[in-house]
Amino acid sequence: MSAKKPELIAADMTVLDIVGQYPATEAVFHSYDEQAGECVCCQMLFESVQDVAQKYNFKLAEVLTKLNAAANE
Repeated sequence: MSAKKPELIAADMTVLDIVGQYPATEAVFHSYDEQAGECVCCQMLFESVQDVAQKYNFKLAEVLTKLNAAANE
């Protein structure tokens, strides 16, 4: 049984803070660009993950899971 990896990223963190601390998360944000219809990192750099999910109608829990997985790699 493997230990659960820590949740490094919270919903109230900004895109800039996340990508700055965990560069691998940039690819996660870009994976949502097509669904958003624009570059999420470009348009929402100073917004929280929660605000990003709300604006683009993303599932917040799914986004956080993917971001935390990338941050823990």
